[in-house]
Amino acid sequence: MPRYLISFPSPAMVVRDDEWDDVADAAHAVVDEMRAAGVYVFAGGLRDDVEPVRVSGDGTVTDELYPQTRELSGGFTVIDVPTRDEAHAWAAKVAVACRCAQEVREFGDDPRA
Repeated sequence: MPRYLISFPSPAMVVRDDEWDDVADAAHAVVDEMRAAGVYVFAGGLRDDVEPVRVSGDGTVTDELYPQTRELSGGFTVIDVPTRDEAHAWAAKVAVACRCAQEVREFGDDPRA
């Protein structure tokens, strides 16, 4: 089955301080539903307080990204579902829980993996 990335950038999630527990509970409920449906692969959030680095083939680490790279932040979920429409349906549930729209991208298939 195809795998999909459901994600949102940190600035998209605008939540009052007193709402974070409700948002966390709602998001965890969607993850629990994904697990029960057998579509959950992985989920998490990128830490905004840890700067990304670029590592070259020789192991050199630099405190920079590719110049053309857009900022990557926020939360993400990887699911394994048979259709793009089903990925969109799960993304809608995540959008409700996180109170912000979600992006959906399909992973390319690696026949050797």
